[in-house]
Amino acid sequence: MNNITIQNFDDDLKIRLQKRAEYYGRSLEEEAKEILRAVLTENTLEPLNLALAIERRFSHFGDFELPTIARESLREHFTTNYLLG
Repeated sequence: MNNITIQNFDDDLKIRLQKRAEYYGRSLEEEAKEILRAVLTENTLEPLNLALAIERRFSHFGDFELPTIARESLREHFTTNYLLG
């Protein structure tokens, strides 16, 4: 297996990585590999759906409705405020 060297690694990130490794009972190297494995083996076949990602992120808050914001066409806004104004 190959080695990897990360130069100029931020001290704060190293401390956070060490704390995370201690929490999960792993070495610093094992924790770094686990993080990379988790990120790089995610299902990348599915395109990013921002609305779904936001819904998943905030689903633990329960059901709630955000008010609908009235919008106008950017073209109409530009024409009215900049070309005709």
